[in-house]
Amino acid sequence: MSIRSTAKALIINDGKILLNRCADPNNGEYYSLPGGGQREFETLREAVVRECKEETGYAVRPVKFAALCETICLDEVFREKHPGYAHKMYHIFICELSGGIVKEPTEKDSMQIGSGWIDIEALRNIRLLPNVVGAQITNVLAGGAPVFLGSERIRFNHG
Repeated sequence: MSIRSTAKALIINDGKILLNRCADPNNGEYYSLPGGGQREFETLREAVVRECKEETGYAVRPVKFAALCETICLDEVFREKHPGYAHKMYHIFICELSGGIVKEPTEKDSMQIGSGWIDIEALRNIRLLPNVVGAQITNVLAGGAPVFLGSERIRFNHG
């Protein structure tokens, strides 16, 4: 059994949050946090910095660990085809921009259409996956101690 460790970012700037816009045949259109899989011998902080630069073009600095959650994909075909992606742990960091220069993304996820800044007030009106993150994102952004958002069994994998 393999559990994928991922590092995700909550990047806030001028009342907006940077999100990836995604789409796939099983989930339709949705948003996800920038970030992705941790490489062997890479710290979670290093992973979130690298992944944000690859997916969004922005350089970030992790400020605080904010939340943890997990997803377990129920689709047997996906599990067999991609066993290393069927069970994921999301380590979510509050990050700040650390560079003034924005570069083009170098390695978008296959489901990623693009990324953009969304008004924090609009978060309640968008579909942010995983659902356990989308349902509690405003609470996480409000601060406080790091929180376990929960576990979610998902029918189909998403970005």
